[in-house]
Order: sequence, then C-alpha cells, then structure tokens
Amino acid sequence: MGHLLRSFCICILALALALPLFWLEESGLSQETYDQAREKMVKDQIEARGIADKRVLAAMRKVPRHLFVPAELRGRAYGDYPLPIGFGQTISQPYIVALMTELLNLKKDARVLEVGTGSGYQAAILAEIVDQVFTVEIIPQLASRGEKTLKDQGYRNVRVSHRDGYYGWEEYAPFNAIIVTAAAEFVPPPLIKQLKIGGLMCIPVGPPFSVQELFLVKKRSEREFETKVITQVAFVPLVRGKRP
Repeated sequence: MGHLLRSFCICILALALALPLFWLEESGLSQETYDQAREKMVKDQIEARGIADKRVLAAMRKVPRHLFVPAELRGRAYGDYPLPIGFGQTISQPYIVALMTELLNLKKDARVLEVGTGSGYQAAILAEIVDQVFTVEIIPQLASRGEKTLKDQGYRNVRVSHRDGYYGWEEYAPFNAIIVTAAAEFVPPPLIKQLKIGGLMCIPVGPPFSVQELFLVKKRSEREFETKVITQVAFVPLVRGKRP
C-alpha cells in the first residue's frame, strides 16, 4: 500500500512539474507572464554569460520575442535555443542575438545592414539601438512576414527588402555596421565594399550544416580588413539567388 501511495505521489508530482510547460505551449499567456519570462531570459542567459552593453540589455528586455515566432511556439520563445520560423530558417538563440549585437559596438546614429531578416527579431533589437536599420531577406514569404511584424510593433526606422543578401543593399551603402544572420563559406566581397572604413561586420563563416566560426571583421581601408574569431556557432546556410 505504501509503495502504491509513493508511486501515486510521484506521478502527481511529475504531472505538476509538466503543467507549466504544457501551459506555456498550449495556452494563451498574460502580458505579465511574457514580461517575466523575458526578464529571466536576459538575467540567466545573457547577463550571466557576460553581455554588459546596457543598450543591448535594454533592447533584449523590451522587444517581445514571442511575437516574432510562430504562434504555436510562443510559449518557448524565451528558451535558451533557436526556434524554427519556417522555410528551413530559424530565429537565433537569444544569447547569440545579444552577442552579435554587442560586438558591433553601435552608436545611435549608425546605419546598419542586416543580411537575413528572418522573423524580424534581430532587426527589432537593432532598431532599439540605432536610428537606421536596413534588412534584406531572400525568401519572399519571410521578407513579407518580417516586414509586417516590424510594422505591427511600431518600428518605423527599419527598411526591409526582398533580395539576395550576398550583394547587400548598395543603394543605402556605406554602412557603419553589417550583421549577417546566416553562415557564408567566406566573407562576401560586396559586403566588405559596402562597409565604411572603420566599420564592423559580424558574420558566421564556415561550411553549411556544420559548426562555423563567428567572425568580427573590421575594415581598415578600401583594400584591407582584419578578422577576429569570436566563438564557434551553428547557423543555417546563407541562401543565394540571382544578382538583383
């Protein structure tokens, strides 16, 4: 009898522990619950790993990440992992978003190019920090969805374009900073060309569907740039298309 009682109690405890996850994934959450989850994300996943830029931390605390993921995944939006957003693409792990943003050492008046709009989340983080964000996406459905989400959230300082990010966005170059959110096998020369002298580019470089290296590139002159390896990462490949 005692053994049965203990087994029953263990089952009840397991169910109770599972309920929060079930609730997060299957039920609508209050704004307060999302706010608490976002604060915990920043504290446990980002500050604890050494991200110290106050502007980056403030942006990560403010932007509602759950609104940039598919509705059925909103309960997992603040987890310590990337999430699928459709078409073989993902929204990056929160820490990686914060790290890449901090590495760019952005100023308020910076003009930033993002290659790979995806869900629009990284562009929203950038838009909280700088005056002008230009973001390009080769997958038309994601470009359209990302643009709508950004507009719905009130971001008027972000321009979105459906185009091949390998070639950047020459019309608005040069840029103070460039962030690439998909892995290239090498640093695209057109992006280097569109970077201002003294500007920074953060880009994952390496073979597709494997471990890559996160590069921080600084343009020293029109002919010279230096590259620093920051850490190992795993990004989806940079999708290529025809030159616009």
